[in-house]
Amino acid sequence: MKIYTKTGDEGTTSLIGGTRVSKAHIRIQAYGTIDELNAYIGLLADLPENQNRITTLKKIQDRLFTIGSQLANESENNTFKLPELYPEDITTIETLIDQITEKVPPLRSFVLQGGHQTISFCHITRTVCRRAERHVIELTEHEKISENILPYLNRLSDYLFVLARLLHHELQIPETPWIAQK
Repeated sequence: MKIYTKTGDEGTTSLIGGTRVSKAHIRIQAYGTIDELNAYIGLLADLPENQNRITTLKKIQDRLFTIGSQLANESENNTFKLPELYPEDITTIETLIDQITEKVPPLRSFVLQGGHQTISFCHITRTVCRRAERHVIELTEHEKISENILPYLNRLSDYLFVLARLLHHELQIPETPWIAQK
């Protein structure tokens, strides 16, 4: 089987169910950015500093594939059985955030991103997550989606922020506070 179909050569793609839409359609922007986010989560999992978090990061990737499949679904009326995103998935992320927050010093100011390559990748992943969230919000202005997607993405970006803070702590790299220049 060939990987290329040539069906997208004119700038369209198929949703689950077969409807063709522009590759610039907001639905494609939303699940395309989820795909990008998923790739960055995979990058984080591959970095040696996150070896003890591979299981967590792979679970997040699984949930992102679930979100992508739901966003690629054109209708609740099709015959495909898609995986679900559950409130427990959101709770799991909240628990991770709470566990990390107990390990790091209290945040006293905004911090500049960076200090180590893994920390920087974590912040890049967080900003891609926020962009995905914005695209999904825009999609919700036109179409109904699962009520668990937006809270999950919101919590995931928070998790990525506290993960960056945890990496600072574990690697013993001080966070750089933002000092507004006057």
